[in-house]
Amino acid sequence: MTDLWPLLRPLVRALPPEAAHRLTVRALATGLGPGSAAGRPGPSDPPVLATRVFGLDFANPIGLAAGFDKNAEVPGAMLRLGFGSVEVGTITPRPQRGNPKPRVFRVPERRAVINRLGFNNRGLAEAAERLRRLDRDAARPPGPIGANIGRNKDSADAIADYRMAVLALAGVADWLTVNVSSPNTPGLRALQSREALTGVIGAVQEAREEAGAATPILLKIAPDLTPQDREDIAAVALETGLDGLIVANTTIERPVDLPARYRELPGGLSGRPLFEPSTRLLAEMARLTGRRVPLIGVGGIASGADAYAKIRAGAGLVQLYTALVYEGPGLVRRIKADLADLLTRDGYAHVADAVGADL
Repeated sequence: MTDLWPLLRPLVRALPPEAAHRLTVRALATGLGPGSAAGRPGPSDPPVLATRVFGLDFANPIGLAAGFDKNAEVPGAMLRLGFGSVEVGTITPRPQRGNPKPRVFRVPERRAVINRLGFNNRGLAEAAERLRRLDRDAARPPGPIGANIGRNKDSADAIADYRMAVLALAGVADWLTVNVSSPNTPGLRALQSREALTGVIGAVQEAREEAGAATPILLKIAPDLTPQDREDIAAVALETGLDGLIVANTTIERPVDLPARYRELPGGLSGRPLFEPSTRLLAEMARLTGRRVPLIGVGGIASGADAYAKIRAGAGLVQLYTALVYEGPGLVRRIKADLADLLTRDGYAHVADAVGADL
């Protein structure tokens, strides 16, 4: 199928952010994305990029972060684009409209985005069925697909919501990420306290056992944590045998160099301004956990050098999303090529050898 992405790009960039995103997902779902035509194999990744993390094999460590494919509509298309893994969601048990529009704002001066979407998605049943169909598809491209799970905004029992998601998705998704760190669902970040988090993780691990699956359970944390919060999360991760941490979600902080017209906008800030603080937090969580918990680094990645910095700070895998808004789908290929060159330059035979090199 002809690659129509160059024709769509000017239209996508001219549209409001949420409309542009929806058009992009629809184009990918119908096979119009770059490299997404069924049966068209992409180029093999350099062997130096292959890795194994929390029991799963990845052709490369570059993953698509949650938020792009909320309803598990195009994980296969994104793997064909060159990602080594895809995380769909955030998925809530019941369909949810999210917060009132407008709720996504580009910040081009800083290569950033502010969103207050509020877990808008079509619910657990639809996403689970899509993932089951994909799993049965002989043409499914290789690469792990994780699912990011959250609570409904109006739910009276957050733990019940997470349990329901695990029971539906364990064994269907390749890993599950417990999202307690979005700033756009009232009260959600309170679940990062030591007592609350211990209860949530214990409940989802019990649900996984009830489902008869061995699906890795990860936790996605906020960048806006106190020193005590960080120590508590590290302790809970070690005590519960958590399979991994994703560091970090969007931030409610507003850097001083952010243009004034964006500073009062509520929501989570992602993109370039998040790179340095999230990388510092990543290194700190690696130290606090004694490097015994696999880490995925997220926040502001827009180049191979950025991905390499996250890896050297302790990340076994990395994820990105916001940079695609500004750089387009060719970014994935460039990041992989540059990362492979950097690893080879520094004498690493495998990307895993570079994990935590700067600690």
